[in-house]
Amino acid sequence: MERGKEQGIMVMPQQNPLEQLQTKFKEVESGFRAWLAKQSLAVEAAVVTTTSAAQGAAIGAFMGTLTSDVSSSLPTPPQASLNPQAMASLKQAQALSGGPLVQARNFAVMTGVNAGISCVMKRLRGKEDVQSSMVAAFGSGAMFSLVSGIGGPNQAANAVTSGLFFALVQGGLFQLGQKFSQPPAEDVYYCRTRSMLNSLGLQNYEKNFKKGLLTDSTLPLLTDSALRDVKIPPGPRLLILDHIKRDPDLREKQGRRA
Repeated sequence: MERGKEQGIMVMPQQNPLEQLQTKFKEVESGFRAWLAKQSLAVEAAVVTTTSAAQGAAIGAFMGTLTSDVSSSLPTPPQASLNPQAMASLKQAQALSGGPLVQARNFAVMTGVNAGISCVMKRLRGKEDVQSSMVAAFGSGAMFSLVSGIGGPNQAANAVTSGLFFALVQGGLFQLGQKFSQPPAEDVYYCRTRSMLNSLGLQNYEKNFKKGLLTDSTLPLLTDSALRDVKIPPGPRLLILDHIKRDPDLREKQGRRA
């Protein structure tokens, strides 16, 4: 009786709390982005700048706790005993190794300005490309230079120099990311070949097809000798030729060519 009661109880599968949290976060993020897209340019730019600055401040504060010991160990000699170049170097070292509040300010300005300009450029130009990314990086670099006091006494020149440096670095990273995120152009010629090899469990031989330039258009023409020339063993050759023979579309193309 007790066993029957135990069997009649339905046990609901327990969801992973971490997965529930991630799902909830994605829902909130999607809703926030949908609301933000309906706002005016000024509101969207202000919200994006504020949220990004807050994130940057948190990262900067954390980084500042790691460098606070370094900044406290830097000597502070009298300014009269230093020439302008040495004083500028000292200010630069202090700016890069400041405490939590200093780094929170620096990172907040840098990330907030970058995100705000990126938002405006994307809304105005309708796309996000390397030019927009470099403009945003120039603005964040220039503001970072002005706020942190990096460089010599000529703040305007230092701001331009820092902005150009940030823009060049950001542009290079953007182009590098675009290059690695996109599949090689030649892959579009091997889509059907890749699908066939994956279905047969022979995906390791895709490089042999590419080496021999055996593209999708050559599938109806494949012969045992052609596969042998690209160093595919007898067993995989038989499977590939049998698959081509059984494929209605490829068989029809073979008939047309015949």
